[in-house]
Amino acid sequence: MTSASSPTKTAFDGIRIAVGVGGLLALVVGVVILVWPDKSAMVVAAIVAVYAIVAGLVYAAIGGLSKTKGGWARIGHVLLGLVFIAAGVIAFANLGQTAVWLGAFLGILVGVLWIVEGVVALSTLSGTGSKVWSALFAIVSILAGVVLLFAPLWGAMVLWLLMGISLVVLGVINVVRAFAFGRSRG
Repeated sequence: MTSASSPTKTAFDGIRIAVGVGGLLALVVGVVILVWPDKSAMVVAAIVAVYAIVAGLVYAAIGGLSKTKGGWARIGHVLLGLVFIAAGVIAFANLGQTAVWLGAFLGILVGVLWIVEGVVALSTLSGTGSKVWSALFAIVSILAGVVLLFAPLWGAMVLWLLMGISLVVLGVINVVRAFAFGRSRG
C-alpha cells in the first residue's frame, strides 16, 4: 500500500510545486508590471528584439549554408535574415521607442479586432437566443474598439496594467492552491 501511495504522493507534490512556482512567477511578473510599467514594457521590447536577431541569424544561416535550395531561395533567406537582424538592432538601440511602438501597434490591433468582433456579433443577431445581450455586447465591443483606435497607447497602457493586476491576483490564488492542493488526501 505504501508503494502505491508513494507515486501518488510524488505526483501530487510535483503538481503542488508546479502550481506554486507558476503562481510565484505570475505574482512577481505582475508586481514588476505594476511597479515599473515602462521598464517592463521595455523588457518585452528587448525580448522581441532578441527574437528578431536570432530569427535573422537563423534565416541567414539557412540561406548561406543550404546545399539543397536554389540561388534565389538562398539569397531570399539571407536578405530576410539581414532585415530581421537590422530590425532587432534598431529595436535594441531604441528600446523606449520600440516599447511605445509595440504598445501602439497592439492597441490598434485590439481595437480593430474588437470592432470586427462587434460587427460579427451584430450580423449574427438573428441566430442567437439572447438578442439583447448580443446587441449590447456588439455595441460595447465596437465602442471599445473605436476608443482604442483613437487612443491606442492609452488603451495599451490600460491593458498592460490590467494584465499586471490579473497576474498578481492569479499568482496569489495559485500560491494558495499550491499550499492547499492534496491536503484532503492526507
